[in-house]
Amino acid sequence: MLVTTPTEQMFEAMIKATRGDDVFGEDHSTNDLEAFVAHLTGHKAALFMTSGTMSNQIAIRSHLSQPPHSILCDSRSHIYAFEAGGIAYHSQAQVTPLNPINKMHLTFGEVSSNIICTDDIHYAPTRVISLENTLNGLILPLNEIKNISELARKKGIKMHLDGARIWNASAETGIKLSVYGEYFDSMTLCCSKGIGAPIGSVLVGNEEFIKKARHLRKLFGGGWRQSGLLASAAKFAIESNFPHKQKESHILARRLATGLHGYGILITQPVHTNMVFIDTTAVNVTIDTLTEHLASRGIRICGDNQSNTARLVTHYQITPRAVEEFLQVVGEVVKKTI
Repeated sequence: MLVTTPTEQMFEAMIKATRGDDVFGEDHSTNDLEAFVAHLTGHKAALFMTSGTMSNQIAIRSHLSQPPHSILCDSRSHIYAFEAGGIAYHSQAQVTPLNPINKMHLTFGEVSSNIICTDDIHYAPTRVISLENTLNGLILPLNEIKNISELARKKGIKMHLDGARIWNASAETGIKLSVYGEYFDSMTLCCSKGIGAPIGSVLVGNEEFIKKARHLRKLFGGGWRQSGLLASAAKFAIESNFPHKQKESHILARRLATGLHGYGILITQPVHTNMVFIDTTAVNVTIDTLTEHLASRGIRICGDNQSNTARLVTHYQITPRAVEEFLQVVGEVVKKTI
């Protein structure tokens, strides 16, 4: 199984959903989801949207007014690398992308050295610092978040969190979502991915911010009509799967990494949560070869054959047996090259 899929219980929750019009704020199921996630994160208001990309882009745009302005973020972050140039297109903003020296996460020192706070007309001042947690499955330490947030508030800079996978960081560390929420003016939380809903992302912030975001959502063509069915699925998924199901997927990821390492496959970064990054060069196996053998057993992965690297992601619908079967197939492929 490549991605999470809705369960029968989720469909039952959808059937019971209200059928009001969310554009007019009349759908109780959608309103319930928004209030629920706002409470979880310690924020005052929330807005349900179709995707994390839309949530991130509307969040950034809602924080900004008139150019020139810039956004500081990790160079690997989703808002910069995988949202089709949305910051430039939607917000007319320059991005200051940073490459973490530790190759895992940004630090206070790196951020403080690169924010632009000057009246010099040659520069675009930093108006938003956007962090991502987890990023490539790696947890951003709370002390770094706290220090960066304190700096941002002293400088009048807004803090945004791409929290598509903040569920995983919270489940692994035991840090409540509301504690993370203290340090950000806005957060996005994905309801699909590891949580398991069919679609949706929730943006949280204060009332004024969400009011502006709701207007921009309409401008972006993202106004829902009968969104209650999907909102009910999302709320059911959160209540059913967070945090224990995320924690279980992390255990599977570590088992996967241990097994692959035992075959001589390089694990290219620490496994903090549910992602395992591999490089098969050392065992003389191409990713295409590995993909073909796995596909013959009904297992699908995606990778880059040119670099012989791949990202493996575990989730709550992957079983321990599936992981062992995966490792068995990989072992068979590696032995053929010896």
